Amino acid sequence: MRRLLALLFLCFFSTQIKAQHIIPQPVEIQQLKSPAFRLTASTSIGGNTEEARTIAKVLANKISTATGYPFTIRQSGNIQLNLTKTRNEKIGDEGYTIEVSSKTVVITANKAAGLFYGMQSFIQLLPKEIESKTVIKAQWSVPSVQVVDYPRFAWRGLMLDVSRHFFSKEDVKHYIGDMVRYKYNVFHWHLTDDEGWRIEIKSLPKLTQVGACRVQRYGKWGTYEAPKDGEPATDCGFYTQDDIREIVAYATERHVTILPEIDVPGHSTAAIASYPELCCTKDSTIKVSPGHSFSEWYGNGQFKMLVDNALNPSDDKVYEFLDKVFTEVAALFPGQFIHTGGDECYHGYWEKDAGCQALMKKESLKNTHELQSYFVKRVEKIVKSKGKKLIGWDEILEGGLAPEASVMSWRGTEGGKEAAKQGHTVVMTPNDFTYIDLIQGDPLAEPDATSYKSVRLKKTYSYEPAEGIDTKFILGGEANLWSEKTPTLRHAQYLTYPRAWAMADILWSPQSVKNWDYFVKRMELQFERADLADINYARSVYDAIVQPSMKDNKLLVDMSTEINGLDIFYTIDETIPDKFSTKFTQPIDFPEGKSVTLKVVTYRNGKQVGKVIAFPREELKKRLKKQ
Repeated sequence: MRRLLALLFLCFFSTQIKAQHIIPQPVEIQQLKSPAFRLTASTSIGGNTEEARTIAKVLANKISTATGYPFTIRQSGNIQLNLTKTRNEKIGDEGYTIEVSSKTVVITANKAAGLFYGMQSFIQLLPKEIESKTVIKAQWSVPSVQVVDYPRFAWRGLMLDVSRHFFSKEDVKHYIGDMVRYKYNVFHWHLTDDEGWRIEIKSLPKLTQVGACRVQRYGKWGTYEAPKDGEPATDCGFYTQDDIREIVAYATERHVTILPEIDVPGHSTAAIASYPELCCTKDSTIKVSPGHSFSEWYGNGQFKMLVDNALNPSDDKVYEFLDKVFTEVAALFPGQFIHTGGDECYHGYWEKDAGCQALMKKESLKNTHELQSYFVKRVEKIVKSKGKKLIGWDEILEGGLAPEASVMSWRGTEGGKEAAKQGHTVVMTPNDFTYIDLIQGDPLAEPDATSYKSVRLKKTYSYEPAEGIDTKFILGGEANLWSEKTPTLRHAQYLTYPRAWAMADILWSPQSVKNWDYFVKRMELQFERADLADINYARSVYDAIVQPSMKDNKLLVDMSTEINGLDIFYTIDETIPDKFSTKFTQPIDFPEGKSVTLKVVTYRNGKQVGKVIAFPREELKKRLKKQ
C-alpha cells in the first residue's frame, strides 16, 4: 500500500511540474485533481470559426510531426479552439484561457492572437518529446489544469541586425518561428547600416546594386583591412520586395508585427557608397564597410568618424531620397511604425559644412543636436505622409523631440523616462539589461562578442521596464541582437536564448510572480525542449563567476554562481578541476607567481554543469585595474 501511495504521489508530482514549466509564466495556472488528458490517434481538433480552425491547423501540423497522428480539423473536437461570442474583458485581445480535463482541452480567446498564444502554452504542456522532428513514441498526456493568461505589455519584441551579417530569408523566418513560441509579437528588423543596405528599393536601384555588397573579409570583426581600390565587392545579400512580402506574410500568420528600421542620418555608409551626393563631403571614394574600423571612440559616448557616414540635413535631395525609400517601405510593412534610427550620428562634418551652417543660421538652431532634431522632424513628416508613425533611438531626444515620435530607450533608462515625461510613448530596451549581443558569461569562456561588457541572464531577468515611468506611456520592451560578431543563425540562437526567455517573462508575466529560482527551473525544462527542437542556446548561467580583489597587498579571489545550489571546485596546480578537487567555500588567498593559473568548474549533485575556465594570475590582475 505504501508503495502504491508513493507511486501515486510521484505521478502527481511529475504531472504538477509539467504543468508549471510554461515560459512566459501565465498569470494564473491551477492544477486540477482530475486525470490527465491523453492525446491519441483518434483525437480530433476543432475550431468554432474559420479563424479558429486556421490556428487549429497550425496546432495539428505541429503536434502531428512528433506523434505521427493524422489529426482532422472539425468545427468541434476533443481539443477545441474557440473565439468568444461574448468578450472576456479580463484577458483582452491577446489573452486566453485553457481548460484541460480527462476528456477535452478547450482554449478560448477574444481574438485570434490570444488563441495563437493559448496554443503555444498548450504545446508547452505536452511532453518535451513533442519538439521532435521525427515520429517518436511517448505518453502524450497533458495535465488537467485551468489557465487564465494575458500579457503585461503590448510590445514584446526581439531585434535582429541583418546589416552587419546578412541572414537569409529562411533564417529570418526561422528566427521569427522560434520567438513566437514565447509570445513575442514584434520583430524589429534592422535593415540598413554602414555594412550593408538589405532592402530592395526599386526607385533607387544602386542601394542594392552597390550598398548590399562589400569586400570579403575573414577573422575578427573590427580588425579587418579597409576596402582597397579596385577590390571586388563579392560579399552580397539583400531581400527583394517579394522576399519581404513572404516574410511579412509568415510573420502575420504568427501574429508578429515587423518593425522595419532604416537607420538615418548616421550609420549610412552603405547608402552613401551608393549615392555619394547624400553626404556633406560628397566623397565618391566611400565604400560599404566590411567591418573595418573607421571611427575613434573616446568613452562617454564621445567619438569621431574618419569617413562621412551621415546624410546631409541641409540638402533637400536627401529628403527626396528618403521620401522614395519610405514610400516603398511603408507599402511593404503593414505595421503602424517605421524605425528611423537616429543613433550615434557624428556631427563633425556638419559643423564644417557651409550648407549646414547656413541652415542652422536660417532656422536659428543653436547647435548640431538641434540640427539633427530638425532632420528628424522633417523625416517624421515624410513617415507620417505614408500613414506611419516614427520611432527612433533615444538620441532623437537631443535637440528637441519630433511632435509625435516614439522613443526606443537604449542608453540606459533615462531616455525612456524623459520621453514619457514629455508625453511620448516609449519602448524600453536599455543595453545594460537587454542587449543580447553582449557576452553572457566570463569573457574567457564565451565567443567573441560586440563588447566584453557582460549582460548575464540573472541581470536580464532582474530588469523592470516600468521603474520610474508612468506605465501609460510604455508600449513595452525588446531585446536587441546586433550582428557584428553574429555570422550564423546558430550563433544568433546561442545569444538569444535563454536571455529571450527571461525577457519573455518580463514583458508578458505579472511583476508580482517574478521569482529567479522558479524561472531557473522552467528554463532548464526549456533546455530539454530546445535540444529536441534543434534550437541552440547558451549554458553560461552555470559557469562560475570569479571576482578578484586586493587586501593587505594580497590578491584575493572570490567566486559565486548565478544559480543557487551549485558547487565550485578549483585547482591552482595546472590540473583540470573536477568534483574531487578543492571545493570553494571562502575567498582564496591567491599565491604569488606569474605562471599560477586558477582553474574552476561547477557541479550540481555530483554532475558537472559548468565549463572549466582557466584564469591566469596576470588576467586576474588585469581585471583589478578595470574595476
